Amino acid sequence: MKARATTTPPGAPAMFDTVLVANRGEIAVRVIRTLRELGIRSVAVFSDADAEAPHVRAADTAVRIGPAPAAESYLRADRILEAAARTGAQAVHPGYGFLAENASFAQACADAGLVFLGPPASAIDLMGDKIRAKETVRAAGVPVVPGSSGSGLTDAELAAAAREIGMPVLLKPSAGGGGKGMRLVREESALAEEIAAARREARSSFGDDTLLVERWIDRPRHIEIQVLADAHGNVVHLGERECSLQRRHQKIVEEAPSVLLDERTRASMGEAAVQAARSCGYVGAGTVEFIVPGGDPSSYYFMEMNTRLQVEHPVTELVTGLDLVEWQLRVAAGEPLPFTQEDVTLTGHAVEARICAETVSVKEGSRGFLPSGGRVLALREPSGPGVRTDSGLGEGSEVGSLYDPMLAKVIAHGPDRATALRRLRAALADTVVLGVPTNTGFLRRLLAHPDVVSGEMDTGLVEREAESLVPEGVPAEVYEAAAAVRLAELAPEPAEGGWTDPFSVPNGWRAGGPEAHRPLGFPLRVPGLDPVTHTVRGGAHHEVGPAEVSVTLDGVRHTFHRAGDWLGREGDAWQVRDHDPVAASLTGAARAGADSLTAPMPGTVTVVKAAVGDRVEAGQSLLVVEAMKMEHVISAPHAGTVAELDVTPGTSVAMDQVLAVITPDAEPDAASGAPSGAPSDAASGAEGEGAR
Repeated sequence: MKARATTTPPGAPAMFDTVLVANRGEIAVRVIRTLRELGIRSVAVFSDADAEAPHVRAADTAVRIGPAPAAESYLRADRILEAAARTGAQAVHPGYGFLAENASFAQACADAGLVFLGPPASAIDLMGDKIRAKETVRAAGVPVVPGSSGSGLTDAELAAAAREIGMPVLLKPSAGGGGKGMRLVREESALAEEIAAARREARSSFGDDTLLVERWIDRPRHIEIQVLADAHGNVVHLGERECSLQRRHQKIVEEAPSVLLDERTRASMGEAAVQAARSCGYVGAGTVEFIVPGGDPSSYYFMEMNTRLQVEHPVTELVTGLDLVEWQLRVAAGEPLPFTQEDVTLTGHAVEARICAETVSVKEGSRGFLPSGGRVLALREPSGPGVRTDSGLGEGSEVGSLYDPMLAKVIAHGPDRATALRRLRAALADTVVLGVPTNTGFLRRLLAHPDVVSGEMDTGLVEREAESLVPEGVPAEVYEAAAAVRLAELAPEPAEGGWTDPFSVPNGWRAGGPEAHRPLGFPLRVPGLDPVTHTVRGGAHHEVGPAEVSVTLDGVRHTFHRAGDWLGREGDAWQVRDHDPVAASLTGAARAGADSLTAPMPGTVTVVKAAVGDRVEAGQSLLVVEAMKMEHVISAPHAGTVAELDVTPGTSVAMDQVLAVITPDAEPDAASGAPSGAPSDAASGAEGEGAR
């Protein structure tokens, strides 16, 4: 960057004295950091769940705005505006999520005499409606993805549009983003159920179930352009970000610049993004997202415009040298951009990984990518040359199911892509979050995947390769470390004079016999798996300390961190309790048996599609559990009858809580072919009518 203002220019409008941050977690901490650097007083808001959260401690002052549920706190515009009035705030920074793209909130800020640190309400309203947005940018000459036209389409009209476009298609909520409510449909027979599910999730996430349908581009790349516009008619783009590494249509790794684009395509897409911003009268920092066929980058299509700061904005900051939050503030204060497009240069390469509270396991019978929770017992976040961590975590933080599962972001910058990737993998390996399962180990393995290293990515890569990125089983050193701790706990205190009774030492010693020592076994478990009895290996070297445990197996040393009765290894998903021999501590799924449906994550039941006595088929969807803005469909494990159903819509459930029990169909009688003990046809028919 050839020109960058770092102080208010002479004659420029005065900067704000006090700014309220209407968000939580890592983005609130990050915004507050820039406010502090600029000497601006910061105001945090918090729900009861966040009273001791890091963003509350980081701010100059903080205001309670309600109980834990977001609908009663962070989504209450009236309470946020009241907090701004009480603290003398002149402006509101919405972060991302919650009210960041809510045109009514932006207008309410203006009506209250507050500056909304984002675009005008009219731009949010226009670009927040994906249908109108596509029509607007198409008129400005920006290429768009082929899809349905018109708003307020019925289920039948959506299905008809999908058939006309040709399968596969993508269902998308018109009112929102972030992958919420998006459904890839490959078969016409699944359209009705997927449309219903997409509407339900869109209504839950955005309060609007309007959908559109678009052609699915096979093996697409997701590339977005950062734009910055002032109130004086100046609009520039700050290069692109590659966001193709996703799961469930949600980004988990982003980088800048993209290895796919050459300078000509970069300039063309940048200009298209600028035109899209101009078409809606945009002011501030925003992002124009494109879908790009991997085999033909020049054939890019507009998807949507995010009228806010993006989660992945740090990679742009690191390659441009610009603080985007600072420029949001300066533009909102009325300053003109002091640089032109020719002044913008990209230096080096940056990659970001999102650390989320989730279990990552894709083997048969596993949980998949599902939200997790717990208390952060120990925390170590990485730093070093080229490494930046944006985090909303602190030791003692409670991670529940009420908010988004993203906890932190680790970003690495280097002179080239290989260096940035290497630094990020090392930083993730140095990350420790004990007490809350995270995706850190998965991210580290993903960043080492050959296709990621070579840049041959697309939005389906994570789903295709997920199984190869999860270890086959629990590594031996995990159990060995836990057993070593248990061994140390059982060791007796030396008697007076330093003598220890050999019969009291837990090393298998015995008097006489062919062996002086024999292996010891300890009952251990990894959360979510059945208990095992691990036998301490002969020849293994153990070092057990109050904060760390190390084991050396086959000449390789493995170090684990300790917190309470938890062990965790840097940058890995393996967290293990030291010991747990009590049968009652088994997971719900293991305890309940194969006939039971259990909650795969803590959350809220939103849909119940069956009742006690109903006959169901194997794979039939029966319940929907929602947590951290994600839906999970619970299906029948086999054909049978609903014998128990313990939940209703709105019920809060814990992980592994039994939700329902399906009694399987009886095996056919060998002689008659009828189920053993089956009722007569008349009785069966009557029962069936009653069930319906």
